[in-house]
Amino acid sequence: MYNILICDDDRDIVSALDIYLTSEGYKTYKAYDGLEALKMVDQYDIQLVLLDVMMPGLDGIRTTAKLRESKNIPIILLTAKSEDSDKILGLNIGADDYITKPFNPIEVIARVKSQLRRYTTLGGREKTEDHVIRNGGIALDDGAKSVTVDGEAVSLTPIEYNILKLLLKSPGRVYSTSQIYEQVWNDPSLGSENTVAVHIRHLREKIEIDPANPRYIKVVWGLGYKMEKL
Repeated sequence: MYNILICDDDRDIVSALDIYLTSEGYKTYKAYDGLEALKMVDQYDIQLVLLDVMMPGLDGIRTTAKLRESKNIPIILLTAKSEDSDKILGLNIGADDYITKPFNPIEVIARVKSQLRRYTTLGGREKTEDHVIRNGGIALDDGAKSVTVDGEAVSLTPIEYNILKLLLKSPGRVYSTSQIYEQVWNDPSLGSENTVAVHIRHLREKIEIDPANPRYIKVVWGLGYKMEKL
């Protein structure tokens, strides 16, 4: 049984998350502001924190920063759609993931299981083998030509594998469809847009929790695609 701390100043949200998580067998603890969350993490053996960004007093961003001074447990931020800058800031200072409100219970459970699996199997730290490229929950082992997402093996075609490898090697960099086609297919890119788009769609279906709202491979409209740096 894992212990999960839910922290949000909206008591209805805390109650809803409590129902989702206890139904999956997790033990939950509840806090309603950042200071209370910090005290509970010190008091109890917490394995994961669900933390709202916008709270009075000590908000989720500053609470994350304080937690990271002494804890390496997974932190999942709860954010509104309008809080994109807070999502980025939270991830930069140590949050592991985020869930956008209003959230789907299935996604919440999937994200929680994913972070707990990574934390327990990796001992709370990432491996740094030279031949393994990592970003978020994706690990591409170029020696074994294998890919895992959140610890689960993913079967990719050679084209999908090479697209993923290209994007993973330079997270944050935008590649045009022409650049992707030329580097993966090793051919001139005349009329390549649809071909690349189809393979990107298939790749997303295999590595994303919600392919329609991808976390990893993002479209930069009018320019191309990039791997979101996580």
